[in-house]
Amino acid sequence: MTTTVAQAEEGTASPYALSHLDSLESEAVHIFREVAGEFENPVILFSGGKDSIVMLHLALKAFAPAPVPFSLLHVDTGHNFPEVLAYRDRVVAAHGLRLHVASVQDYIDRGALRERPDGTRNPLQTLPLTERIQSEKFDAVFGGGRRDEEKARAKERVFSLRDEFSQWDPRRQRPELWNLYNGRHAPGEHVRVFPLSNWTELDVWQYIAREGIELPQIYFAHDREVFRRGGMWLTAGEWGGPKDGETVEKRLVRYRTVGDMSCTGAVDSDAVTLDDVIAEIAASRLTERGATRADDKMSEAAMEDRKREGYF
Repeated sequence: MTTTVAQAEEGTASPYALSHLDSLESEAVHIFREVAGEFENPVILFSGGKDSIVMLHLALKAFAPAPVPFSLLHVDTGHNFPEVLAYRDRVVAAHGLRLHVASVQDYIDRGALRERPDGTRNPLQTLPLTERIQSEKFDAVFGGGRRDEEKARAKERVFSLRDEFSQWDPRRQRPELWNLYNGRHAPGEHVRVFPLSNWTELDVWQYIAREGIELPQIYFAHDREVFRRGGMWLTAGEWGGPKDGETVEKRLVRYRTVGDMSCTGAVDSDAVTLDDVIAEIAASRLTERGATRADDKMSEAAMEDRKREGYF
């Protein structure tokens, strides 16, 4: 029987109908289980950011009471927020998970990568990521990317095939009709998997509130010393900021997204609770990456160019 809008509004809808968040959760749990059945050596990209935190929460739910059958992988730029790294290590210890860390600093120290003039290391993550995938022979890599974040991510499927060089070719995207996912890949290739593809930033925050998921405190309003660059409030630090003429000031800010300190901007905010953040996001007309990520502003196709090279 089809449930009408009027029935739903009157509370007479089927008791078996899933809510919006329940539907998204069910889809993500199905994806995790599908990967566990299809692939031999999957890994979850886990940075301690809100999307990877929700992704891990879903993985724990998908296999409870058994442990998560995947290890975690973090590409550490050396410019990560200390609060986020502390949260990452605490979560890994609490759930008895195995964490692989690929260090950008190690690559710089041995001359495989060079510092950029602008000080940002976010674009330098690609080589450590792809080489760790190859050396550990990961055949499926879970990422927290969502289609609402950025136009290149909007084009990507839930199962996104990467070639033997970890590169993405949009022309090799496969149809995913009726939530049927094709995980076939040749030796040396792997598949990037995005369980949160159909979620929005607001969905993520509403789910965090519903599930009572702990987050690093930098996602909530706090006093921080920041300086203005490129229209964003960046955190002062050893990575190269501020420069001459850039004034450090203390402001009440929070972070909508968390990445490398050198390219992740804070936003002015007084949102100190989950309800405050949800209200703020609902009223926003800018995506989190569009508002706070300098690495996406390097060119019109910055994200797609990096994805073609093997980026998240």
